[in-house]
Amino acid sequence: MSSPARIRRWFLVHQWSSLACTLFLLVLCVTGLPLVFHDDIDRWTSSDPAYAAAPADAPRASLDTLTDTARRRYPGQIVTSILIDDDEPQVMVYMAPAWKDLLGNPSANHSLKFDAHTGAVLNDSAAPGAPRATFMDAVHDLHTDLFAGFYGELLLMAVGLLFLVAIVSGVVLYGPFMKKIDFGIVRGQRARRLKWLDLHNLLGIVLLAWTLVVGATGIMNELSTPLFMYWQRTEVQGMLAPYRGKQAPPSQDWRPAQAVLDTARHTVPGMTVMLIFPPGNPFGSPYHYLVWAKGDSPLTSHLFTPLLVDARSDQVTDQVRMPPYLRTLEVSRPLHFGDYGGMPLKILWALLDLLTIGVLVSGLYLWLARRQATARRIAELTARHDPALADAPAVARADGR
Repeated sequence: MSSPARIRRWFLVHQWSSLACTLFLLVLCVTGLPLVFHDDIDRWTSSDPAYAAAPADAPRASLDTLTDTARRRYPGQIVTSILIDDDEPQVMVYMAPAWKDLLGNPSANHSLKFDAHTGAVLNDSAAPGAPRATFMDAVHDLHTDLFAGFYGELLLMAVGLLFLVAIVSGVVLYGPFMKKIDFGIVRGQRARRLKWLDLHNLLGIVLLAWTLVVGATGIMNELSTPLFMYWQRTEVQGMLAPYRGKQAPPSQDWRPAQAVLDTARHTVPGMTVMLIFPPGNPFGSPYHYLVWAKGDSPLTSHLFTPLLVDARSDQVTDQVRMPPYLRTLEVSRPLHFGDYGGMPLKILWALLDLLTIGVLVSGLYLWLARRQATARRIAELTARHDPALADAPAVARADGR
C-alpha cells in the first residue's frame, strides 16, 4: 500500500515534470496536427498543374529526357541532384550555375518539378514569383527544432524525457486515485475543479499507450538526426574518401542517369531509389554517382543505403548499410506521425492529438486552480490572525503584501 509521503513525492514529480514541458508540448501538439496531413495539405494548397491521369504501373519518363529538358531551359548550368518521389508521380531536378556556388550559397540551388509520367514541367522554383518555402515547411521546422537548429532539437529531446516522466508518474498516482471511484466516472455535479480532475485522469489513462509511443518516438526522432549526420560524416564519407580531391572525368564519358537508376534498382531489390548525385559533388566522388535508396514500405521508408555507381561503367563500386542502432531509431519516424496507414490512421492520430491537448489544458487548469485555492486558504488564515487584512485582495494577502 502506498504511504501518503510516497504519494506526495510522486505528485510533486508529476506536477513539476508536467509544468516544465506543458507549453512546449502544446506547441508540438498544435504543430503536429497539420503535419499528420502534411502531404494532403501540400496537394490542396499547391498551385502547380495536376499530374497526368495514369495508372500506377504506367511507364515513367526517362531521367535522361528530364535532365536534357532542364539543361535546355538553363544552358550552362549543372544538374546537382535528381529526386525521385515515391509518394507522388513527380521527379525533381536540382540545378546550379556551378558546384562552387553551392558551398557558400545553398540558395543557388533551384529545382524543376516534372510529371514523372509525361515529363512535363509542373513547377520552376527559379521562375519569377515562385515561392521558396511553404507554410508547412515553417510548421515542420517549428515542430522539429523550434527554429533553433541543433540546440532546439536538444531542448525538445529534454522535453520528451520530461513528458515520459510525467506519464509514468501519472500512472503511479492513478492507482491510489482509482481506489476511491469507479473507472470512467466524471463527477460533474460536484465542484468544477473535481470535474476537471476526473476528465484529466480519464483522458490521461485512456491515452496512455499512444502518448508513450508518440513521446518515445519523438525523442528517437530528435536523437536520430544528429546520429544520422554522424553516420554520414564517418562511414558514408569513409566510402568516398579514396576518391576525394581527384580530377573528374569529362562529363561526356559519364553513363546516363537512367542507366545508373536501373543499375541501382537491380542492386538493392526491395528498396526505392530516391536521390542521385552526379559526379563532381564536393561531398561526393568525382568518379561516381552517389545514389541513395530507401525501404519501399511505410515502416522502412527511413532506412537508407547509399551506393557508389561508377560514372563510366554504371557498375556499383561500394555501398554502406545503416548501423543497427540507427536503423532502430529511423524505423520509429513513421510511428510518430501516423502517416503510414492512409487517411483512416491519420484521422485517428489527429483525434488522439486533440485529446492530448485536452489533457495538457486540463492539467494546466488544475495547477492554476490549485494555486488560487491555496491562496484563498492562506488569505483566510491570515485574516483570522490579523483582521486589519480582511479587506485586502486575496492574492495580495497570499503574497504577504
